[in-house]
Amino acid sequence: MHRLGLAARTANMIGKAAGAEEIVVNDVVAICDPLGSLYLPESGLLVVSDLHLEKGAAFARRGMMLPPYDTIATLNILAAVIARYDPKIVISLGDNFHDRSGSEHLPADLRALLAGMARGRDWIWINGNHDPDGTVDLPGECADEFAHGGLAFRHEPSLISGKGEIAGHLHPSATVRRREKYVRRPCFATDGARLLMPAFGVLAGGLDLNHRAMQGLFDRETLVAHLLGRDRIYSVRYGSLLA
Repeated sequence: MHRLGLAARTANMIGKAAGAEEIVVNDVVAICDPLGSLYLPESGLLVVSDLHLEKGAAFARRGMMLPPYDTIATLNILAAVIARYDPKIVISLGDNFHDRSGSEHLPADLRALLAGMARGRDWIWINGNHDPDGTVDLPGECADEFAHGGLAFRHEPSLISGKGEIAGHLHPSATVRRREKYVRRPCFATDGARLLMPAFGVLAGGLDLNHRAMQGLFDRETLVAHLLGRDRIYSVRYGSLLA
């Protein structure tokens, strides 16, 4: 299902974690939300990844015209999960904007929407490969990495040590067979030691867990894909996924 389809359903899901899945990463309890966010109830921390805000505008600056509605659609979903969990801290795990100038050119009304979400809470923008210079005139602080509660939050997964790592960048997805049909969904991917976040942006694509870029990141004996369904998370062991 395209992420744009999620935007139309957020109003009905505010106020309860309908269909969410509780998991444990490096002994920390976390909640995988069907809208693509991760919530750590013990610390009141909400994580999203790869918003790719202003992607349509970035393409337009290069002469490829796309409908300019991706940013507001992504921010509406983000507002829904913030309303649901009322977090103390929000971490956005890099590629917050689709290019270096995205935050600088963000329209005033969308800038005000983000400011309203950030009011009364800490906000951490992790720098990504698309936006390595951080954000411009937005609330919160920018960092290459952030450590909190026994977990390390970064954009790109480390090949040195993944224990306690929450990362983005690779936009994990997985495919299952359901009722004689093949269904591909974005997913949270974790083996209990590290977790890769699904892309939160409505125009972001996905990379299958079988892709070579995923090799060496997980213990595949314990790897589980927590797929984003229409209204719930579907948890499937790696061995049961389609190659």
